Amino acid sequence: MSSNNLLLTPIEYLKGVGPSRGELLRKELGIHKYADLLNFYPNRYIDRTRYYKINELQNNIAEVQIIGKIINIKTVEFAKGRKRLVATFTDDTGQMELVWFQGHKWIRESLKLNQITVIFGKCTSFNGMYNMAHPEIELLSEHEQSLRSAMQAVYPSTETLTNRGISNRVINKMMQQLFLETQALFTETLPDYLTQELKLIPKNAALFNIHFPKSADALRKAQFRLKFEELFFIQIQLIMKNLIQKHKIKGHPFTKVGQFFNEFYQNHLPFELTNAQKRVIKEIRTDMGSNAQMNRLLQGDVGSGKTIVAFMSMLLAMDNGFQACLMAPTEILANQHFLGLSELANKLNINIRILTGSTKTSDRKIIHEELENGTLQILIGTHALLEDKVKFHSLGLAIIDEQHRFGVEQRSKLWKKNDIPPHILVMTATPIPRTLAMSLYGDLDISVIDELPPGRKPIQTVHRYDSNRLKIWKFIRDEIALGRQIYIVYPLIQESEKMDYKDLMDGYESISRDFPLPQYAVSIVHGKMKPADKDAEMKRFSEGKTNIMVATTVIEVGVNVPNASVMIIESAERFGLSQLHQLRGRVGRGAEQSYCILITSHKLSSDSKTRMETMVRTNDGFEIAEVDLKLRGPGNLMGTQQSGVLNLQIADIVKDREILSLARAHALKILSDDAPLQKPEHAVLRAVYMELTKKKNIWNYIS
Repeated sequence: MSSNNLLLTPIEYLKGVGPSRGELLRKELGIHKYADLLNFYPNRYIDRTRYYKINELQNNIAEVQIIGKIINIKTVEFAKGRKRLVATFTDDTGQMELVWFQGHKWIRESLKLNQITVIFGKCTSFNGMYNMAHPEIELLSEHEQSLRSAMQAVYPSTETLTNRGISNRVINKMMQQLFLETQALFTETLPDYLTQELKLIPKNAALFNIHFPKSADALRKAQFRLKFEELFFIQIQLIMKNLIQKHKIKGHPFTKVGQFFNEFYQNHLPFELTNAQKRVIKEIRTDMGSNAQMNRLLQGDVGSGKTIVAFMSMLLAMDNGFQACLMAPTEILANQHFLGLSELANKLNINIRILTGSTKTSDRKIIHEELENGTLQILIGTHALLEDKVKFHSLGLAIIDEQHRFGVEQRSKLWKKNDIPPHILVMTATPIPRTLAMSLYGDLDISVIDELPPGRKPIQTVHRYDSNRLKIWKFIRDEIALGRQIYIVYPLIQESEKMDYKDLMDGYESISRDFPLPQYAVSIVHGKMKPADKDAEMKRFSEGKTNIMVATTVIEVGVNVPNASVMIIESAERFGLSQLHQLRGRVGRGAEQSYCILITSHKLSSDSKTRMETMVRTNDGFEIAEVDLKLRGPGNLMGTQQSGVLNLQIADIVKDREILSLARAHALKILSDDAPLQKPEHAVLRAVYMELTKKKNIWNYIS
């Protein structure tokens, strides 16, 4: 039996495991087969080359090992009816105590008196004497024979495993047994030329040294090899998915650039396009002009002009006789898109409508009819677009805004509205760091709008403490005197909703006192209000009837008031970086200089300080997203829907960015040269790829 088939053996058949331990390993660690144990990597290592003397110990020193002997054992009562087992351990420099709080009977039987023994564990000092609780113990003669490495692997564990006696040492023993049974012969998974070019150590050596490193250098090489391989195969699968989509999924070729597009471009453009916008429109035109379905992610910071790019893409669909739709996650956002696009569409006599949960039945009927007979050219909406009743005459382009708020199934419903799926353009104002984009959206082509429209002044951001409030209020009065409007945002976080609501109301009351009628007018918007009341307050503010808008983060997405020039964020330390950046993007939409003031308490954690410093230092959403990724990790960055975004076994998307770029570059190079992996030197890659697609493995990595 080759060691590869052996790896499919259920874990309970490994010597020393058995049914009850096997059940625990399955439940607690997801280890079902030999292969799962082999790929269960340590999360840290302990240096086992050094032996301490008792007189060298210091309190709470991490793990240490000492050679000596046990000279006596006794049981001591330390609380009513509770006993501990205590052994005296000596070497030639002094003595210490070994302590056990449970399992006395079998431990007592296993301890050997007056024999040379190696103990290992964590030391603490108590009443002037060192002790070690629940140490690992083996006779020196056994210690010298066991498969031991300079660096001892420490594996992730759970409380249940520890309580049931499956310690790190037991897992180490299982691992030794696994290597004995398989004779450490594992099939190579990368082509020879690649391992040579990148100086990667062979698969066998990598697996051996990740579990039993011979030296720190051997460990480093093993980690690099296994991280590269993991990221490389994710990229192979993502790029393959993209290629298959391009070959298999036919799209409508939009070959014509016609009257709608040209008329708008020549006569109705509200402002000169930036070079970034021109570049992105060209990428979209190329995609939609080919025979394949477009799958493109359009990233652009708040206010970078994604809407105009989306509109011009819709015009291309219409020039080729097709309809277009845009789906947004909330009604507020859908309405805003509708207002913005209607303004542009009306100049060209285009029929554009909006469909949301609150659209009247009579309007719905008209929308359904016009959609089916093709007279409705553009439809904007929320999830309502996905209803079965909504049928298009010929949908050519579907645009999805803030896509991380929609699930995969929801998106595929849009595809099924036609025999031939529409071209897909996904837009997001949440800048996604390149490393994450390569992994999460590696199957989409990515376009980035990385410059702001001309005439926009960068927003000035400052960080102030609560104690500066009087100065801030004076600044607000000066801005209002110049005819500007102000946002004041309070946090609203589910866990502390009552407290937050109280802060918001207290804040609103004190602001209303400091900015009294008739000279000033203050609006308020929060989640507990009825939608109609919210809309009315928003409307008053956007029409300039109120000077100050006090709100919770409701306004994070999609309010466009060009006259608002100051964003004040209360308790800013309680917001995440990307949220702060999104909020800041609500101002700076007009030609005037805009400001963002972050107010915090004096007590700040180091992460909060980093967030404030980053906001003050830069307006670049991508740079902010990179810092956010470092602070919060990939799972939290995409919000809970994407939590556990990448369940990687050994690589880390933040720390291993260079390896990820390297892996993607090599995957692209190989597949652009040999997409079906038919060349003889790619036989190993093909075998692994087929194995992975059988398991649908990529979606285990990406939620």
